[in-house]
Amino acid sequence: MIKEQYLAAPQRYDGGMRYEHCGRSGVLLPKVSLGFWHNFGGIDPYERSREITRYAFDHGITHFDLANNYGPPYGSAEDTMGRLMDDDFRPYRDELFISTKAGYDMWPGPYGNWGSRKYLMASLDQSLKRMHLDYVDLFYSHRYDPETPLEETLQALVDIVRSGKALYVGISRWPLEATRFAFQYLKERDVPCLIYQGRLNMLDRAPQEEGILDLCVEHGVGFISFSPLAQGLLTDRYLNGIPEDSRMSKGKFLKESMLTDELLQRIKGYNEQAQQRGETLVEMALAWILHQKGVTSVLVGASSTAQLEKNLKCVSAKPFE
Repeated sequence: MIKEQYLAAPQRYDGGMRYEHCGRSGVLLPKVSLGFWHNFGGIDPYERSREITRYAFDHGITHFDLANNYGPPYGSAEDTMGRLMDDDFRPYRDELFISTKAGYDMWPGPYGNWGSRKYLMASLDQSLKRMHLDYVDLFYSHRYDPETPLEETLQALVDIVRSGKALYVGISRWPLEATRFAFQYLKERDVPCLIYQGRLNMLDRAPQEEGILDLCVEHGVGFISFSPLAQGLLTDRYLNGIPEDSRMSKGKFLKESMLTDELLQRIKGYNEQAQQRGETLVEMALAWILHQKGVTSVLVGASSTAQLEKNLKCVSAKPFE
């Protein structure tokens, strides 16, 4: 069977996507980036993943965000990315900004987790093989490791860039003082931290409250928000109960006990605000994040092109007063 050749839309950069400098770097990231945390694993239909990814690129999304253990099973989202590179995106590699991470449980034994040099370097080598890439544009320490010296984790990131296996490095979900140390350490070795990935949404403002966003602005580091819709709470899915096919009904990442009466009223209040703005709750929730000082991009997941199309409307949403 002859594969249909993918030709990217000629107008992909003319459709309204906006790009933002990542901190004080020369890198421009799309305001909306595509995350592979869900919907791109080995249990998901490949052709659907392919359709979503093509749609994203055709509409100006150049940044695809992965991690070693995204799936399920672990590694399978990167396997999907490798197939996508071979089937569709190899001619467009230099138009793409591909990131991956290591820090969470990945393989058995003492070297498959956390932040040691051994784990980070081995994991990136595995990731490159799965994705059929010579390098990634961005490699993250996926979480802070209190048991490994910060210098070891950070020097591994420096050496990864110097080896040519990543162009930039970032950190995700590190606490404030460790982040401050990381920014200084990396800057002194001429491998400045490009970006911080943290959970920021209308229901969870920890990066603002803890001072992470202010620190990023101070040091010229970008910020990208994951879980911008609070796992689906900031959508219309739960306004009138818990649907049978919802993430909350399955209980893996969202528990029914989380949806208290107080939280439901807060979400309904946001929904009314969105209606007054002539927007959906999703559009407003994403636009709110992009409006926050220091935010470069927002990471969205998608289980369909229709869902991604709705998410993209946030780029042209009304400003906030």
